[in-house]
Amino acid sequence: MIQKEEELLRWLGQQERVAVAFSGGVDSAYLAWAAFQALGERALAVTACAHSYPRRELTEAKRLAEQIGIPHKSFPFDEFQVEGFAENLPERCYFCKSAILIRIREIAKAHGIACIVEGSNRDDEGDYRPGMRAVQEQGVYSPLQMVGLAKEEIRLLSRRAGLSVWDKQSAACLASRVAYGEPITLEKLRMTEQAEEYLRDLGIKGQLRVRVHQDLARLELPKEYVPELLKEDTRLQITEELKKIGFTYVTLDLQGYRMGSMNEGLRHE
Repeated sequence: MIQKEEELLRWLGQQERVAVAFSGGVDSAYLAWAAFQALGERALAVTACAHSYPRRELTEAKRLAEQIGIPHKSFPFDEFQVEGFAENLPERCYFCKSAILIRIREIAKAHGIACIVEGSNRDDEGDYRPGMRAVQEQGVYSPLQMVGLAKEEIRLLSRRAGLSVWDKQSAACLASRVAYGEPITLEKLRMTEQAEEYLRDLGIKGQLRVRVHQDLARLELPKEYVPELLKEDTRLQITEELKKIGFTYVTLDLQGYRMGSMNEGLRHE
């Protein structure tokens, strides 16, 4: 693991300057930290402020960049202007990621930076990830993947580096909550964000998702919370609150949270 970090720092140090696609998650935070260790002020973190990027995440990204010390640029990004995004086809992530990386490259070029890196790791090679095609097409490097770092190793190295997000749960964009083929709207994104914020405020920790199927909210929560949510008072309280947010129906997924559940239907086609 330490050897992989040394290899990562060595590769980054060989670059003249680097722009890091920076979301503030564990992977991009560790990559930004490594880039700053290797290059100092010659590294730049760049964040796309999209509608599908939770506001809490943006606040966290700004704070984290300050903690690392890396220069940070953010830019407004309207994914609804990207052809194919709102239609929510299985390739949605490809279209959106391509547009974001093109914009990051423009910003990087304005700062004299030719090398762009992003935080995919070795574990990301399994699930359906059309966004990775955009990474390859745009000539963006994935150095964590290149040196073979897995998620758990990145967490341990992040803790060793003193990064506050070392144990942070992953937070995919809000558009990933909407079932494929169902049009994405700004209202659905806001409803999803509000519902997930509400559930976190109840004290639910760990991975959670509010999946959107038209006017139905399907709650994916850590399995240990399922018995509590089936209690009458809790069940009625959550149902009432999510209906206020705008959902007509609320259901609890008895399988609990699992990564890429919206891709399960694709595997049967």
